[in-house]
Amino acid sequence: MSQERARTIDGVYGSPGLHWVGDGFRVAGVFSRVPDAARRLSPFLLFDYHPPYDYSPTERPRGVGVHPHRGFETVTLAWEGKVAHHDSTGAGGVIGPGDVQWMTAASGVLHKEYHEREWARRGGTFHMAQLWVNLPRAHKMGPPRYQALEAAQMGHVELPRDGGTVRVIAGEHAGTRGPALTFSDVTLLDATLRVGGELTLEAPSAHNLAFLLVSGELEVDGRRVAAGELVTTRNDGDSLKLTASQPSHLLVMGGAPIDEPIAAMGPFVMNTEAELRQAVRDYEAGRFGHLE
Repeated sequence: MSQERARTIDGVYGSPGLHWVGDGFRVAGVFSRVPDAARRLSPFLLFDYHPPYDYSPTERPRGVGVHPHRGFETVTLAWEGKVAHHDSTGAGGVIGPGDVQWMTAASGVLHKEYHEREWARRGGTFHMAQLWVNLPRAHKMGPPRYQALEAAQMGHVELPRDGGTVRVIAGEHAGTRGPALTFSDVTLLDATLRVGGELTLEAPSAHNLAFLLVSGELEVDGRRVAAGELVTTRNDGDSLKLTASQPSHLLVMGGAPIDEPIAAMGPFVMNTEAELRQAVRDYEAGRFGHLE
């Protein structure tokens, strides 16, 4: 970009408390402390972060039972452990370290998520995250889709001066694109920095841009950012420089805001209350398919 302007930090938010989703996911609702999060973080709607946690061996895999979604996408990233997914379209699979599962609920699916059976029998450390990505009105009632993105498919960028690496899941960084197919302009990067490593994020000033520092410590816009903190930025520039003062791992989220009304209720995200009521009726009438 020519004549780049540096973005400034809008807010830094500490990690909220942990809660259980089902009996297999011990997560923090990362966006829960951000005022007006749906607007400031659009197209992202929700971020459940599962910090490293040791699960004991079990013959009955832990997880979340069958439940519906309509109007958005769920994106699950695995760093440690293995999670399985099945949905009412017949799609499904298992993701492990480095993999990503990108499910487009769109007009409606039933799905379930649980620890992969053999991994559950062994037990071990589980470290994952799930994002919800909004869909534009034109695609909310489109056909569901499932993308199983393997670690080897991700875009890969080596930072200058051996400063670290960036995995490009969606969108683009330094001319390298990620494999995820998206319905709006979405950027999702998984980056690791060595001490002294520098990462410059570029995004049009009209786009939202935020990141979670999973571990380590960064210097950004003259401020120190600690592990577990979410950083949001103002739409006042098109680049943001990060410098690692410790070995660091961060997840970067950005994209063009979807400037449409949001009506949300539990597992449904639509544009109007009438559409939410229709989603409930369709679910109760069995129009989301069938899944045991």
